[in-house]
Amino acid sequence: MNSTYEQIADDIAEHGYSVVDQFLEDEEVNAILSIKEFQDWLEHFKKAGIGKDKGRHINESIRGDYIKWIENNSSPKAINAYLLKLQDLILHINQTLFLSLKDYELHMTVYPPGAFYKKHLDQFNRDDHRKLSIICYLNNDWSPEYGGQLRMWISGKPIDVLPTAGRLVCFRSDMIEHEVLPATRPRLSITGWMLDRFVSLSNL
Repeated sequence: MNSTYEQIADDIAEHGYSVVDQFLEDEEVNAILSIKEFQDWLEHFKKAGIGKDKGRHINESIRGDYIKWIENNSSPKAINAYLLKLQDLILHINQTLFLSLKDYELHMTVYPPGAFYKKHLDQFNRDDHRKLSIICYLNNDWSPEYGGQLRMWISGKPIDVLPTAGRLVCFRSDMIEHEVLPATRPRLSITGWMLDRFVSLSNL
């Protein structure tokens, strides 16, 4: 994985974002998809909100996904392989980009058919601890006609990324506006952020 970590760091330094395929192998993706939370997501997931703390609220005209936060110390066994890779990636980025990353916060995500997330930045106005946004997709056999692209806005121009299984997208949380386009079938991922502080469940 060292060459993959190097590519991600180099891309972020040069472009502010990176897209790499097969960050998770097929068997790792399928193991995650087999956990009970994804198998019965309507029971285990909650409607995602916008904003932070007391300002958090549900607004389906802006965001329509469902999420379940991942507790780093008690995550499902199938997710541990991904967490270990993220820890190694944080170490490499700290050694090369000097971002002083300390932790990550992640949630499992499902966009039902037709759901979207309008253009936004991931870093809050009054909280700049989110440094890098990270998304790993879990959608096997995904075709362009299904939609569901991540659209990043780079220098005013859109760059679309299909949510293909095993693909990792990493980008600057403070710089890159992005949106999620509607899909014709459920769109699954593990989504989160690398932080310059340690996180506890109370922060989520």
